[in-house]
Amino acid sequence: MASEEASLRALESLMTEFFHDCTTNERKREIEELLNNFAQQIGAWRFCLYFLSSTRNDYVMMYSLTVFENLINKMWLGVPSQDKMEIRSCLPKLLLAHHKTLPYFIRNKLCKVIVDIGRQDWPMFYHDFFTNILQLIQSPVTTPLGLIMLKTTSEELACPREDLSVARKEELRKLLLDQVQTVLGLLTGILETVWDKHSVTAATPPPSPTSGESGDLLSNLLQSPSSAKLLNQPIPILDVESEYICSLALECLAHLFSWIPLSASITPSLLTTIFHFARFGCDIRARKMASVNGSSQNCVSGQERGRLGVLAMSCINELMSKNCVPMEFEEYLLRMFQQTFYLLQKITKDNNAHTVKSRLEELDESYIEKFTDFLRLFVSVHLRRIESYSQFPVVEFLTLLFKYTFHQPTHEGYFSCLDIWTLFLDYLTSKIKSRLGDKEAVLNRYEDALVLLLTEVLNRIQFRYNQAQLEELDDETLDDDQQTEWQRYLRQSLEVVAKVMELLPTHAFSTLFPVLQDNLEVYLGLQQFIVTSGSGHRLNITAENDCRRLHCSLRDLSSLLQAVGRLAEYFIGDVFAARFNDALTVVERLVKVTLYGSQIKLYNIETAVPSVLKPDLIDVHAQSLAALQAYSHWLAQYCSEVHRQNTQQFVTLISTTMDAITPLISTKVQDKLLLSACHLLVSLATTVRPVFLISIPAVQKVFNRITDASAQRLVDKAQVLVCRALSNILLLPWPNLPENEQQWPVRSINHASLISALSRDYRNLKPSAVAPQRKMPLDDTKVIIHQTLSVLEDIVENISGESTKSRQICYQSLQESVQVSLALFPAFIHQSGRSWPRAPLPVTVSLPLSPDVTDEMLSFFLTLFRGLRVQMGVPFTEQIIQTFLNMFTREQLAESILHEGSTGCRVVEKFLKILQVVVQEPGQVFKPFLPSIIALCMEQVYPIIAERPSPDVKAELFELLFRTLHHNWRYFFKSTVLASVQRGISEEQMENEPQFSAIMQAFGQSFLQPDIHLFKQNLFYLETLNTKQKLYHKKIFRTTMLFQFVNVLLQVLVHKSHDLLQEEIGIAIYNMASVDFDGFFAAFLPEFLTSCDGVDANQKSVLGRNFKMDRDLPSFTQNVHRLVNDLRYYRLCNDSLPPGTVKL
Repeated sequence: MASEEASLRALESLMTEFFHDCTTNERKREIEELLNNFAQQIGAWRFCLYFLSSTRNDYVMMYSLTVFENLINKMWLGVPSQDKMEIRSCLPKLLLAHHKTLPYFIRNKLCKVIVDIGRQDWPMFYHDFFTNILQLIQSPVTTPLGLIMLKTTSEELACPREDLSVARKEELRKLLLDQVQTVLGLLTGILETVWDKHSVTAATPPPSPTSGESGDLLSNLLQSPSSAKLLNQPIPILDVESEYICSLALECLAHLFSWIPLSASITPSLLTTIFHFARFGCDIRARKMASVNGSSQNCVSGQERGRLGVLAMSCINELMSKNCVPMEFEEYLLRMFQQTFYLLQKITKDNNAHTVKSRLEELDESYIEKFTDFLRLFVSVHLRRIESYSQFPVVEFLTLLFKYTFHQPTHEGYFSCLDIWTLFLDYLTSKIKSRLGDKEAVLNRYEDALVLLLTEVLNRIQFRYNQAQLEELDDETLDDDQQTEWQRYLRQSLEVVAKVMELLPTHAFSTLFPVLQDNLEVYLGLQQFIVTSGSGHRLNITAENDCRRLHCSLRDLSSLLQAVGRLAEYFIGDVFAARFNDALTVVERLVKVTLYGSQIKLYNIETAVPSVLKPDLIDVHAQSLAALQAYSHWLAQYCSEVHRQNTQQFVTLISTTMDAITPLISTKVQDKLLLSACHLLVSLATTVRPVFLISIPAVQKVFNRITDASAQRLVDKAQVLVCRALSNILLLPWPNLPENEQQWPVRSINHASLISALSRDYRNLKPSAVAPQRKMPLDDTKVIIHQTLSVLEDIVENISGESTKSRQICYQSLQESVQVSLALFPAFIHQSGRSWPRAPLPVTVSLPLSPDVTDEMLSFFLTLFRGLRVQMGVPFTEQIIQTFLNMFTREQLAESILHEGSTGCRVVEKFLKILQVVVQEPGQVFKPFLPSIIALCMEQVYPIIAERPSPDVKAELFELLFRTLHHNWRYFFKSTVLASVQRGISEEQMENEPQFSAIMQAFGQSFLQPDIHLFKQNLFYLETLNTKQKLYHKKIFRTTMLFQFVNVLLQVLVHKSHDLLQEEIGIAIYNMASVDFDGFFAAFLPEFLTSCDGVDANQKSVLGRNFKMDRDLPSFTQNVHRLVNDLRYYRLCNDSLPPGTVKL
């Protein structure tokens, strides 16, 4: 024993040194290596057993248990059976002897180590493993320990990690399922006993206004009076030990419910008991009593009582989350809902709103979260099932949910409840769509609840009713969705408003519009308070209270304008005529408001509180423009309805809107307002398209401003939008007019002069034989290129899906600019790739240009190819492609990818995207380029990026290869009808085989790389080629590549390198194997197993036998995953055997 004693002292000293602040990292590494070497020794566990029983040092105990854990999970197979018996006997004895004195984390770790032994040996070699746990639970002294063991067993055995074979996993699950009834019975008994024992002392509660609660609603929810009576019993006050046992029992139940199926084992008495404990979370009175009595009676604090409620709700939610409910369990579910809604009524019971809110504030935040989770699960998973029960009052439930929602103490809680209402409204909408005959009946049932919801949600977004809460919301910090807390609050609220509008359009409109009107009156009345001062106009409202009220009114108006805009979609389509008058009223008001804002220039006015009121006024003006833009589809429908008579009313609406927009298109206007005006202008030009738009003086004014070279340019985004609008006015066909009335010749001339003015400076960059070269600073050149190309690219992009005539006119106007771009491009790419001799630039540039200019030029060409390649004509398109192919040599590509960072890679990616458009073009026009494009990909780009870990360029390259195959299949596989008939099967003649093989090789290599996005993309491409072109069936693939791909995909599964794609990989393996199942089972599988290292012949034979010869997808993929799991398990076992072990 001396050596054990000495070892223990040495270990304690090492551990203390290791965790000491002064120990260097170098020394820590030395100690770590020493400890690892000690743990690897055969028989080290005997020392650890002595350490555990003889030390009080936490570090030493933890280390000793880690040695055991490693032994059991990684080396157990090689441990002699006598040693195993000794370990199985000693560790539980140790636990029993010391469980009360050990620190909880050491005790829990020891429990886990014993459960790990059970995971390996129960029931064959450790037959009393589970019996011991049951005995521990049944003995009052060791009940807590037994419950900890039970929970650990449920965690480790029900869903074990993959260091077990599939057969063993299935066996463990079956063994546990056999014990479920017994275990649930024991846990029910424990909880009931504690409840009953402590209920006696609480049988006569003090008189209280809340005792004996049973309103009408309660008797509706709980049909049997006994249930109501039972749930009305006062909540007992528990001592600390009882609370601890109950919390452990509820934790066990929550974990068991996560994996056991719903069945008769979950008895009504168990459910009732869980609900008793759920009341701990919402009974404030009992919590207050506990805090009063706690000091004298060894009672638990209110917080710990609340925790019992949280744990009980976790159990309920685990059951609720199961969508698959057996028929016999539905009655239990109904009972659960009734009991939970009794709790909901308790939480929200009071007519005085403040009391409900203060009650919710007093409850544990986690309990409220769990309760909200329950309500969400009820609505999303079970409402359709429960609604049909006559004894379940859904409308009363909604009343409770309403109170619960609008008394939430936190914003997050309120958001979560709004989500539940959204789920309910979606459910109602889909129910009505599937049963149109019952629409009125369904709506009548819920109408009052929906109107109440709408009114309250609208009140909640208004400062007028909810100022204190709304001012707490952050309106500056952006979240992951790029919105502030205030924007999120408003958006979620408006979604609920919109969904109610869809169900009850008339009610919703009549609720919202008067509220909007009230706030508009305040805004429109500001004109009388405007006075002229020396420096301009000033708003003569200065009293602090008046300014605050104005601030609130403007904020509310802004929100209500967004609400009105959100509802625009419910006035168009089939209901246009029926709801015409309402929509017209809204649009006329919006036009009036936007014109008013622009005319009196509220955005430039001086105010008493500029930091608050000025942003408010700008925001209202911007939101009024945005709301009007939302009605552009309604205006378009109005336009098509009146196009014959061209009513004055419609003309006035459009021209007044233009009068409101034009003054805002100026560099003196704030960006927020300017951009709102630009977006509205684009919608008028693109969506509404009235014939008379171009003749309106205000539009002419915008044309003149944009084409005037001396006018100050707008910010980039606004300039692009205005140019898009002006171009679309001239290019887009007018709706409902025949071709001969479209006035194309005049519009074509106007468009040409517009583009000419916009590209004037850009076209001057082109060298001319007559004009001498001008010196121009680099930055100016870059600015001209950026400004012009961003505008031209946007114009092309927005015309690309339009009629042929529109695209023809667009290209005619752009033709010169496109030719200038092509002439400039070689010089720029030479400049960006500095390894080349410099080509002459049209203007003398003092510095080499950066690749971002090349990137912009390629973006422009990509947009041209996507939108106007037909209009550009074959010869010019060929010239562009040939120019690019000549430019992008191996050296240039290497320079861009390897030395110019992300911008250089973007240049190459844009180039590959252009080629993607080229290879997708139907017909024979661009087919001559295919050999050059494939050669560029495989001989120039691929070698540069193949071995680079960076994903740059790879995704685009493989997409180009996929599109090349997909759209040019006959380039590789010539198929003739005669050949197919003669051979009886479609076995095509193969052409360009080396190129095809190289492409497939590249795909195969990509599966060996760590980038999961590329892997997923390329697997999808192969599967698509198989679906569309039968890739896996082609002779070349079947005979030379098929099983290489299967092998690679299986290895990927074995190495767990792309675990997120397990399912997709399994399906791909099936699709490949199904081409030749006989070959897969007879040749590939044995060969694959033979080549597997780390497993012996007997194990390979077992793996082969376990792979059933199923040919359906679910069974086959299950067999694949079983093979992979068991192969990994055998390797783990074999690695754990001591060196020199002889296996028979």
